[in-house]
Amino acid sequence: MSKDSLVVLSVDDDLFNLKLISSLLKKNPNISKIIEASNGLDAIEALEANPDIGCILLDIKMPVMDGIEFLDALSAYPHFSSTPIIILTTDESRKREALDKGAYDFLLKPIRENELNQKIDRVLELYP
Repeated sequence: MSKDSLVVLSVDDDLFNLKLISSLLKKNPNISKIIEASNGLDAIEALEANPDIGCILLDIKMPVMDGIEFLDALSAYPHFSSTPIIILTTDESRKREALDKGAYDFLLKPIRENELNQKIDRVLELYP
């Protein structure tokens, strides 16, 4: 993992949001790959298949496995214990819970390009 090859996993059950986030991320020259998942369970499978994921953008409210359940399940994957997770949601009421469970940062929907890039820039500062 290096600053110019960030692999991002975007997790959201809303197809429009997934496509919007992907289109915004594709404009960032530091992002080499975007992987999409529609719920926490799909995200776990994506992590297992892609050990090079360097950042996770995670919705909270999703079917099958929501964002909080995903954060709990992530403890079984020590390789990803320090992977920055940015919560993307309209529900600010669970912000503290998500941060307490290991989320790195928080971004309210609707997602704005400049705010998303600021969060990604902060993540990139974590890598040598």
